[in-house]
Amino acid sequence: MSTAATAQTATFASGCFWGTEHIFLKHYPPAQNKGILKTAVGYTGGNPLVKNPDYKTVCTGATDHAEAVKIEFDPAVVSYDELVEFFYRTHDPTTVNRQGGDTGTQYRSAIFTHSSEQEETAKRVTAEIQAKHFTPKGKTIVTEIVPAGEWWDAETYHQLYLFKNPNGYQCPTHRLHW
Repeated sequence: MSTAATAQTATFASGCFWGTEHIFLKHYPPAQNKGILKTAVGYTGGNPLVKNPDYKTVCTGATDHAEAVKIEFDPAVVSYDELVEFFYRTHDPTTVNRQGGDTGTQYRSAIFTHSSEQEETAKRVTAEIQAKHFTPKGKTIVTEIVPAGEWWDAETYHQLYLFKNPNGYQCPTHRLHW
């Protein structure tokens, strides 16, 4: 099992954070030691003057924050490369500020990197995924790859929402696309 010293953080935005968190945890359940240790949904990547944003404010689009999932993972079990590829497999990274019927900057596709190594990996994997899965379809990945900034956990009722509310809303793009 990973220790706090070896765990790393990955942060992804791919539409509604409920579905993003849910699909990662369905495929990498912490109880099965598949590499994800824990997750949290929250807000990041917005106006730095806006502190401690809440769901209602983020949904107005006025703060520019993305709904995102922060993943603590054990790199000895699952690589960052694999998590980035999985991120791309589970949403449509070719739509600007949109996933399914959800529109707005809070639903953008983004990778928030926590090191220069993560940035390099994210860019390399993005280019590979673009060439293999999107160029042949005439589509272009529009995912932002930016350094991670300040993070705010979403309200408690959003954490693990689709596990607590299995019939809750789930964006139709949050599925395995290949």
